[in-house]
Amino acid sequence: MLNRPQRFGLAGESLAAEILEGSGYRILTRNYRTKMGEIDIIARDGEVLVFVEVKARAGSGLYGNPKYAVNRAKQRRISKAALHYLKETGRMGCRARFDVVSIISRGEGGVRWEIVKNAFELAYG
Repeated sequence: MLNRPQRFGLAGESLAAEILEGSGYRILTRNYRTKMGEIDIIARDGEVLVFVEVKARAGSGLYGNPKYAVNRAKQRRISKAALHYLKETGRMGCRARFDVVSIISRGEGGVRWEIVKNAFELAYG
């Protein structure tokens, strides 16, 4: 059974998938996991393969915009998982980028979201 933060995270990822699809992305897979890390959503945006990290927060953003929570260590883990995916699927020559979907839930006040394209560069060192 999932706890409240886990349920909130899954709901955020589902909303992010809807937002991305509504913005023209085609979802390929969700919650891609390797020993190196996890990628929340892998999608195509036209000819570009996109590795998407979803960050969601509830409330007034007391801890700041969630997009800033994708720190260097998180970028390295996502990058390593992305390289694994590219090798595994034979797409090493494919154009790719890293996006972040930031979601702030305001309860009854609705949701504010943002897609940050090219949020960071490949970071594996």
